[in-house]
Amino acid sequence: MTRASTRASLPRVFAFLLAVALAVAAPDARAAAKTDFKVCWSIYVGWMPWGWIQESGLMKKWADKYGIAVEIVQINDYVESINQYTAGTYDGCTMTNMDALSIPAGGGVDTTALIVGDFSNGNDGIVLKGKKDLAAIKGQRVNLVELSVSHYLLARALESVGLQEKDITVVNTSDADMVGAYQAADVTAVVTWNPLLSTILETPTATGCSTAPASPARSST
Repeated sequence: MTRASTRASLPRVFAFLLAVALAVAAPDARAAAKTDFKVCWSIYVGWMPWGWIQESGLMKKWADKYGIAVEIVQINDYVESINQYTAGTYDGCTMTNMDALSIPAGGGVDTTALIVGDFSNGNDGIVLKGKKDLAAIKGQRVNLVELSVSHYLLARALESVGLQEKDITVVNTSDADMVGAYQAADVTAVVTWNPLLSTILETPTATGCSTAPASPARSST
């Protein structure tokens, strides 16, 4: 099988696995009659197939086969998607393993990882304006989604150049606003993920100083 055909088959695999997982979960004693499910996702390169399987009808095809209904909804703000999942609005949500252990766990939600979609392997990064050395981040304001995997990446990166979080100022910024925020003259450093990262790196002043290797913290579920 070629790499192209493998990528083309991934959404089908996602739809099949999700339908089977939800169908198996449906007879649980706490939700014996549950056949309708809602799943939310937000913009990250590893989660784009979820929008495609909903729009293409592939999700409906597999859900019908197992006698269930699955609605997949895009939410433009990552943390808000997790908040809504934690509040019970959605039965499932795409998120990193690290973030599943924070907001939902803190809210008392017993969460199960049904599908491990990908690892970061360079899909998360730190971008500075006009600076190539990460150490130049000292004293700067850094825009990122606070307490997310981006925050973790920043902490590890700072440590690698002998800095600590007290050496910078974190500016909590929604992922939905990150690309636009980078265009502002007073924004000089951001930490984000693809496809937002790739878009920002197309800016002439942008320099990628650090990217995340494959890491369990960014394995996406």
